[in-house]
Amino acid sequence: MNLTKKNILAHFKQHEGAINFANFVREFGGRHIKRELKNMLEDMAEDGEVIRLKGNSYTLPGKIKTTRGRISVHRDGYGFVTPDDGGEDIFIPSKFLKGALHGDMVEASSSLSRMGGNKLDGRVLTVLERATSRIVGRFEETRRGAIVIPEDQRLNLVVEIPVKGRGTAQDGHQVVAELTAYPIGGRPAEGKIIEVLGWPDDPEVEIQSVIRRFDLPHVFTPDVLAEAEGITDTVSSKELKGRVDLRVMPTVTIDGETARDFDDAVSLRREGDNFRLWVSIADVSHYVKKDSPLDREAYLRGTSVYFPDRCIPMLPERLSNGICSLNPNVDRLTMTAEMLFDQAGTMLDSSFYSSVIKSTARLTYKIVKQIIVDDDRELADKYRPVSPMLKEMKELALILMAMRKKRGSIDFDLPEPEVIIGLTGLTEGIIRAERNLAHQLIEEFMLAANEAVARHITSRDIPFLYRVHENPDPAKLQTFQDFVYGFGYEFTLVDEKVKPFELQRLLVQANGRPEERMINYSLLRCMKQARYAADNVGHFGLASDCYCHFTSPIRRYPDLVVHRILKAVIALPASKQLAIATERMGEVAEHTSKRERVAMEAERDVIEMKKLQYMQKHVGEQFNGYITGVTAFGFFVELAELFVEGLVHVSTLTDDMYVHAEKQHSLIGRRTGTIFRIGDAVRISVSSVSPGTRRIEFHLTTHTSTTAGQTSSSATGSIEYPRIPLHGKRLNGLQPRSDDQGMEGRNGRNRTSDKGNGGGRRCR
Repeated sequence: MNLTKKNILAHFKQHEGAINFANFVREFGGRHIKRELKNMLEDMAEDGEVIRLKGNSYTLPGKIKTTRGRISVHRDGYGFVTPDDGGEDIFIPSKFLKGALHGDMVEASSSLSRMGGNKLDGRVLTVLERATSRIVGRFEETRRGAIVIPEDQRLNLVVEIPVKGRGTAQDGHQVVAELTAYPIGGRPAEGKIIEVLGWPDDPEVEIQSVIRRFDLPHVFTPDVLAEAEGITDTVSSKELKGRVDLRVMPTVTIDGETARDFDDAVSLRREGDNFRLWVSIADVSHYVKKDSPLDREAYLRGTSVYFPDRCIPMLPERLSNGICSLNPNVDRLTMTAEMLFDQAGTMLDSSFYSSVIKSTARLTYKIVKQIIVDDDRELADKYRPVSPMLKEMKELALILMAMRKKRGSIDFDLPEPEVIIGLTGLTEGIIRAERNLAHQLIEEFMLAANEAVARHITSRDIPFLYRVHENPDPAKLQTFQDFVYGFGYEFTLVDEKVKPFELQRLLVQANGRPEERMINYSLLRCMKQARYAADNVGHFGLASDCYCHFTSPIRRYPDLVVHRILKAVIALPASKQLAIATERMGEVAEHTSKRERVAMEAERDVIEMKKLQYMQKHVGEQFNGYITGVTAFGFFVELAELFVEGLVHVSTLTDDMYVHAEKQHSLIGRRTGTIFRIGDAVRISVSSVSPGTRRIEFHLTTHTSTTAGQTSSSATGSIEYPRIPLHGKRLNGLQPRSDDQGMEGRNGRNRTSDKGNGGGRRCR
């Protein structure tokens, strides 16, 4: 048979399933055509006419089960496809990516991995949708021509720039390049320079690079700014019609030192043994009308984005820092949740209405702490009109906190970093962000208001935008259960599910123990990420069957949607409430959840970049830390006070030959039995810092390690860290992921513990 594409396709049609290459060789004339046949089949595979399978076999498209999903590519070249319809991720070796880039929508084949279990291996068959059209990277002149090396190493490619596409870029410049050709069939990617950002060591260029890389909308269009300018900066008497007047009440805002937009205010009155709490939220929906330019821009952004030195706001500053901000001693329009609690923290009654307030004082967390915790009499006298109310707020907050913990709400007690930026834009320090009772007070009040609004709307059976958090993945829960068993802890799984209070009880038991931090981290990484949804599946982390976001409409679009629904419910009689237009709720939920994830990734990226800058000054210095992850090539260490993570490569552990015990997630010395595992205390020295590759290398100095039946040191010296005991028959751990998949912002009002910090771990 003649060797043609037509005959090859005809041969496929005569056979069922896949055909091995050896079969083609026999059919088309023997070994002398082997190379030509191979090249022809590979060309057909590149063009999508046939599909290359494992075992040197081929088949026609449509004859094998394929999976559609988005691919995540590791900087080392391999990737994982997450199926659209759920199920196990598919591992894709680098040689089978077929030109797919990080984030692309692909179609992939899969089969059970040789590693066993339910793991899947596969290969990309075709790229369905490109996720990347522009890249941010460094422009370099080479002997063969100009190239751009992407800053995002997950893209794993080099972009060639023709002479006509270089623009004004100079060797070493940070640039934005538009892709004109993707890497297909061994051909390199090509592009053209569309923006020169500047020199990469300029702090402003670094931030602008992140903004471009994550495609963050950061410039308001003229029509949006014009609409904002047209909004009055004072409240008129006409606007007060129909609103409950709360201006005579002592009402305060409590925020961080540097906050400029105040979207929530609180007031409290003791009524016998009960507490009446008012949570008043800026009535942003009064100024941002549905489908207006302001609304469309807010929807596009989805959320404000917080970097250490700036905020990219969801709304123009004329609104966010002006008429929508609950500044002191001025009239402001609000939506109020009024709630009555008894001494046990049970909500006895609630009501919701449009209101007007005049904030009595702009307080900070520091001031409130000094009044309610430190009992600072001078400050209490200075803020005499509100000091007694603040102390009653403390009492209610503690009651609500105890009640929430009793029902099983999970609180992760994990420190968060605060990056200190100098006037030049460079990192001057990394400190532990403060979180005190003043923070917790506001958290509890915002959580209560969010939950009360959600219950109020849900009771009317109206389509709504919920904040949901599903149960942890059963497989991860099982791994975590095995892990904590090694430390003497147990919790109950029923039908592969766990009750939140079981995990909260475990965290309480671990409180103050050497393994506390490790268990907090490990449990956090078991959790799914909170998201917005049109269907209410409850909030696992808060142990709440009904929850939403209502308290931050200046900086979160879902809160703005909730305000509109609540106002419609208030305005309409019960018989007409079902007619409230909520037809786009699913679409809004999906979009805003995506925008939240992008914002989180961008915030985390800037924090990591600033950490690398800071650590460049400390090469050669020693620090205490904890092991946070173990792999075959070494283990990761997070420094105890700086929240910086780096790698101790296995090649630097010269005292023994170490073997990776995958199920135990440990490195174990063959000769000495020394064990490196999550949570072990270590002392390291900083070997190298590479901002370009985003890597920090550590060298082990001292390790308080566990061996078979004893504790020993794997290096000279000593370290005064608590030793982590072994209990039970098994030594188990959890493989940490590179991302922090928490539940959401820890104070229920924004994603971070303070509005200007950013990058913190999500706990709500």
